Amino acid sequence: MASNYWDSTQAKYFTFSKSELANIRLHLAQSNASKAPMPEQRHLAIYIQGHLIKFARRQTNIRQQALATAQIYLKRFYLCVDFRKTNIYLLMATALYLACKMEETPLHIRLMLGESARQWPELGVSETGRLGECEFALISTLQSRLILHHPYRALGDLQGVFGLGAEETGLATSIINDSYATDLPLLYPPHIIAITAIFLAVVLRPAGGLPAGLAAHSTTPAMNSSAAQNALAGFAGLKQAGPKLGKLVDWLAESKVDMESIVDATQEMVSLYECWEGYSERAVKEAITKILAESRPK
Repeated sequence: MASNYWDSTQAKYFTFSKSELANIRLHLAQSNASKAPMPEQRHLAIYIQGHLIKFARRQTNIRQQALATAQIYLKRFYLCVDFRKTNIYLLMATALYLACKMEETPLHIRLMLGESARQWPELGVSETGRLGECEFALISTLQSRLILHHPYRALGDLQGVFGLGAEETGLATSIINDSYATDLPLLYPPHIIAITAIFLAVVLRPAGGLPAGLAAHSTTPAMNSSAAQNALAGFAGLKQAGPKLGKLVDWLAESKVDMESIVDATQEMVSLYECWEGYSERAVKEAITKILAESRPK
């Protein structure tokens, strides 16, 4: 296990540029003869995140970090296997089962299967052996590179540096949770995502227009698109926006953090919240149902 992100398999094998991700996904799409249309990528990520959160509400010992880990496992898996060749409900159950093990909050396989079958009738399996087989396939596809570095630790480290209050920290945590519905975990190191979340939280809290301290297992985005757009506009005249933001700007200048990455990550979050406003769970579910129906043996 690499305690340093820069020495980790995450940095070496699972950090990409946007063009690399686009090429990988295009190649997978072209290799599949399926005619079933795919849901919009971010809508699908929101759907997956929402369903994992709903599952976690039934199991109080599932931590937010396990949900985040499961989402990254799925993102990595679907860079290797076309979505339309799989049963997403079985993969969600498997990824969460494996993530709980890795985050040291394991669930018994029978409990996992039973709860998954109740939440997702489309699961398609009733034997624990099948879930075990799927777990083995997931681990194999990920080449046993399962250790992850999340932004939560960086947020904890920087909380005192910037003097964040409980509400700002809660909002930043919720923004990090939302970031797993984007490609940010595949694009940037954890500290970039943490700093982006802090920036958005510090900009938005003084406005008083957003709820703070959102529950970890919330299916509601941390902010709406207009608030996110206002935060992005906050890059102009940053130091005039208040002492905390001025301190953040000074720290960024001294630390030599890649500001281009911070700006791009902020834009990604703004884009997510805009996309979230047009999200329809029903539409995504119907698209997945068609994909599953097409993939069944005739």
